[in-house]
Amino acid sequence: MKIIHILARFGLAPAAFAAIMLAAFTAQAVEIKGKSVPLNHVSAEDCKDCHKEIYTQWKGSMHAQSTASGDPIHNAFYRNVVGDPHMEGVKTKKGAYPVCLQCHVPNAAVDKVTKTDAMPAYKEGVNCTACHALKAFKGIRTEDGKFRLGMMAYERGETLSGPTGFTSASGGEGDGLDGMDEKDNPHVAETKGLYMPLEGKSRMFRTSAACMGCHDQRNNGNNVPLCQTGTEYSDGGSKVQCQVCHMSVTNGVADHSMGGGHNMGMLKRAMVLDVTAEKAGDMIKAGIYMENLQPHTMPTGAPFRNIYLRVVALNADGEEVWTNFKTHPATEDAQAYMHFVLLDGEGKPTIPPKAKKMGPDTRLKPFEKRELAYDIPAKGVASVRAELHYNLLWPSLQKAMKGKIPDELRTPQQFMAVETKL
Repeated sequence: MKIIHILARFGLAPAAFAAIMLAAFTAQAVEIKGKSVPLNHVSAEDCKDCHKEIYTQWKGSMHAQSTASGDPIHNAFYRNVVGDPHMEGVKTKKGAYPVCLQCHVPNAAVDKVTKTDAMPAYKEGVNCTACHALKAFKGIRTEDGKFRLGMMAYERGETLSGPTGFTSASGGEGDGLDGMDEKDNPHVAETKGLYMPLEGKSRMFRTSAACMGCHDQRNNGNNVPLCQTGTEYSDGGSKVQCQVCHMSVTNGVADHSMGGGHNMGMLKRAMVLDVTAEKAGDMIKAGIYMENLQPHTMPTGAPFRNIYLRVVALNADGEEVWTNFKTHPATEDAQAYMHFVLLDGEGKPTIPPKAKKMGPDTRLKPFEKRELAYDIPAKGVASVRAELHYNLLWPSLQKAMKGKIPDELRTPQQFMAVETKL
């Protein structure tokens, strides 16, 4: 009876409790406060005292918000396709363990648990040990071509791993944390109640291998590619590693905010935007130049992400006298709308789970340079302005998600603008 009361107190179903307990005896473990704890049960809270800056960066990242509880958009899709993320034993319509959790809640996926709030290390999404338990990348395809995504694409080590490690029990020169004597380093000595040996796995953590298990490619049940950043990266022929942009190093510390489509700073550095305008009789010849600086498409990731270009002519008072569309470029200026279309069996646009084939893809390819031309009536025009707006959702999904997700996730975000005077 005591066990039943304990389960009820923490909201755990017997199946979840059994899975967690089994993992405690089989998974890789470290010592915390004298107790052996599986790596995938270690909370980020156990790391923040020594890694304050990194913890703060990670806490504000989408990695920390990757679960259905943390990301409203993922929540809406997960509940529609799979079920309640706070229930144990949830399965897909085909009776399988939800593959979404392999990337979005990796610590729970290691235990085959679906109750994503069963413990802090699950609720934290892609937390410290979710990445730093990785030892080697096996690739997202098995020898017979089947997908193995997220945690299934990796070998997990018996200890933590990082770009560099500690070569002896006492540490080595330069191995200590800033402001910490090497003998007090919790990764090499049993101090402060922590004991977490750290192996150096440079080929894992200094290459895109650390990212591709989750960010390479994801197909739906009809084998239609949805997220396909890895394929875009390969097609682009770049040798640049993901970390160069997404985890840039400053003063010897890698940025763990890992910005992407939700990060305005990352979006602003992703492209080049320029505008030229020249009067020709009673018209203005305007030219828009766009260049994708990324080694993958812009935008990338979830197929419903898109960007659009807004071109505006202004008078001397800064008032709009002309624009390339009134409501949305999808119907009024197709060249200004950069998106990826998924089609059903009849060739009509559809949502990712129901897609039977890929449709038009007008997103900017890796390193693509694109120029658009506009003829604008010259009367009253003093300047021409170009703006780029980023959207996490297609217009149809923006409407469907009204009231289900915060408005700021439904509305376009202007991330670049440039203006030239006549």
